[in-house]
Amino acid sequence: MKRFIYLLAFSALLVNACDESEQLDVTDIKVNKGYALSAGISTIFSNSSKAYDQESDWVQGTYLTRFVRGDKLYGDARTSANGYGGGLGPVYAGYSCESCHKDAGRTKPAIWSQGGSGSYGFSSMLIYITRKNGVFFQNYGRVLHDQSIYGVQAEGKVKIDVEEQTFKFPDGEEYTLRLPKYTISEWYADSIKPEDLFCTVRIPLRHVGMGQIMALDQCEIEALAKKSNYPEWGISGRCNYITERGKYQLGVGGNKAQHADLTVELGFSSDMGVTNSRFPEEISEGQKQIEQGSMMGVAYNQLEISTEDMENVDLYMQCLGVPARRNVNDPDVIRGEQMFYKAGCHLCHVVTLHTRARGSVCLNGTELPWNGGQTIHPYSDFLIHDMGSEIMGAGLNDNYVSGLARGNEWRTTPLWGIGLQQKVNGHQSFLHDGRAQGFVEAIMWHGGEGEASKNVFKNLPKTDRDALVAFLESL
Repeated sequence: MKRFIYLLAFSALLVNACDESEQLDVTDIKVNKGYALSAGISTIFSNSSKAYDQESDWVQGTYLTRFVRGDKLYGDARTSANGYGGGLGPVYAGYSCESCHKDAGRTKPAIWSQGGSGSYGFSSMLIYITRKNGVFFQNYGRVLHDQSIYGVQAEGKVKIDVEEQTFKFPDGEEYTLRLPKYTISEWYADSIKPEDLFCTVRIPLRHVGMGQIMALDQCEIEALAKKSNYPEWGISGRCNYITERGKYQLGVGGNKAQHADLTVELGFSSDMGVTNSRFPEEISEGQKQIEQGSMMGVAYNQLEISTEDMENVDLYMQCLGVPARRNVNDPDVIRGEQMFYKAGCHLCHVVTLHTRARGSVCLNGTELPWNGGQTIHPYSDFLIHDMGSEIMGAGLNDNYVSGLARGNEWRTTPLWGIGLQQKVNGHQSFLHDGRAQGFVEAIMWHGGEGEASKNVFKNLPKTDRDALVAFLESL
C-alpha cells in the first residue's frame, strides 16, 4: 500500500511537471522531459522477461483474485475435449491466448520461424483472405484457419516466399527490406486461384496498456483527427469508425483501429474455435470439419466458455501494468529522443494522451476506475494513416479493408514497451506481418504519410540513427 501511495504522489508530481512543459534545451530541438511513468498509476518498474505480464500495483483484493483467474485462462492450453478447458477447434489458429501472446507479448509466428503454417498445431498468426473484389469466400470467411484438432482437416496451409532487396543509406551503411509473398495450398474445399486472392498475415500484437487504451479519452482522439494535418510532412490522420456490439463507434484497437474492445469473445471464437454467448456457433459451422470432429467424439451443442470466465480474461488484460521507460538519462537516449522529434515521428506517435475520468469497463460490466484520469505516454495517436504502396512495388498496402480503413491505412502502433520485446519474446519482428527485423527496417518501411519522417531518418548521420534506435529501446 505504501508503494501505491508513493506512486500516486510521484505521478502527480510528474503530471505537474509535464503541465509546466519542463523541457530540455538542446540545440534547436526542445523535447519534453522524462515520461518514466508511461501509464500513470499503472506503470510498473520492471525490465525482466515478464515485464508485460505483471499486474498494476492497484490490483488488490477481489480484483487480484480475478486477475489470477484470468491469467490462468489466458495461459492454459485448451483441448478438443468436452467440458471445462475444452472446446478447441475443430479448426483454429492458436490453442490459447498465450500461444500467440507469450507473456502478453508477441510470440514469434511460424510464418517466420518455419516458413509457413506451423507444425504441432501452432501458427501464432492470423491469415486474412478475400477475393480481389473484397468479397469473402463462401466456404472460408475472413480468416483461413490453418490448424485443426486430430482427425480434422485444416482449412488450408500458408507458405511464405520472401523477396529481399538491399539498400544503402547516404553514408554507405546497408540495410535490407523483406517483402513477404504468400501462397496457400491444401484447401479443404475448392481451390482458389491465386489471381482471385488477396492474402494478408497478421502477427500478434503486444498486450501492453490494454486498460489505458480502453479508457482513452475518445474526444481527445477525435480532436487529434481534426488537427492532425501537417501538410509540410504530408500527414493527415483520421479516425476509424466501426460497428461493434450493434453500436457505431470509434475504433482504437487492432492493426487498423478496427476494434472498440479487446475482442476477447472474438478471440476465443475465431482464434481458438471456442463458442461463447456472443459467438455461439462454431467458426466451421456448415463445413465438413464439424462432421469430422463429431466422428472423433467431440460434441458441438454447447457453449464452451462462460461469460464470467471471458470477463476475467478481459480484466486480466486491462489490469496489466505498463513498463516504465529505462535509461532516460543516457546521453544516447536523450539524443535519440531529439532525433525522434526532429524527424517528426511524434506527429503520429503522439507522446502524451489522457484517459477519461471513469476509467474502463470490462466486457460484462465490471468497472476499473483506476484506469481513469491518467496522463499516459503511449506514443500513438490511435488514428489511421496512409502508409504507402510504393516501396518494392507494394509498400504496406495489404488490400484488406477494416471499417473505414483501406488497405494502405494502418493505426499508429503504440510504442510503449516496444524496447522490451526482444527480452520478453526473443525477437524483433515488427509491423503487422513481422516483415521488419528490427527498428531500422521498421522505419524504412514507412511510406505515404511516413515518407518525410523516414527520409529525415535516412539522411541522419549513423550516430544519430543509432541514437534514435537507442531511444526506441528505452520505451
